[in-house]
Amino acid sequence: MMKVSKSVRSAALIAATITVSAQMSTAKAGDSEGIVTVKSRYSISETVNRIKRSVAEKGITLFGVIDQAELGNAAGNKVRPSRLVMFGNPALGTTFITANPLAGLDWPVRVLVYQAKDGSVYAAYTDFDWIAKRHQIRSRNREFAMGSEVIQAVTGSVKE
Repeated sequence: MMKVSKSVRSAALIAATITVSAQMSTAKAGDSEGIVTVKSRYSISETVNRIKRSVAEKGITLFGVIDQAELGNAAGNKVRPSRLVMFGNPALGTTFITANPLAGLDWPVRVLVYQAKDGSVYAAYTDFDWIAKRHQIRSRNREFAMGSEVIQAVTGSVKE
């Protein structure tokens, strides 16, 4: 098994952050194609904790949480609270990659928990049907349906 250095892991986490941040940069609740946004009834911290708890209860691997606001603010940018939660089930998620290696851009699953200008907290993720269309994967319908059910259950734990 190949060991991955901290710098490679950091680069991968930064790349994932940039990808999701770029997708969310113009998104408002409910108006972006391929992005599902759920309004949370909790604070950023509690929303992240509930998502992590739901992931653990389902036996899903938590890959990490990136505090985007902390990183951005440390770099001199004014960033509202924003955390990227990354998780997945390798047995399920890698089936998408076996169908199309570019699907690795959308795996592991990422949920962006962020605070809007008005103070509302949201959990946003990429719709699994959109991922299937994006990567032209037609052979994994059952797996995409399962992924959709799981992400809905995970984000349902915070839904207002």
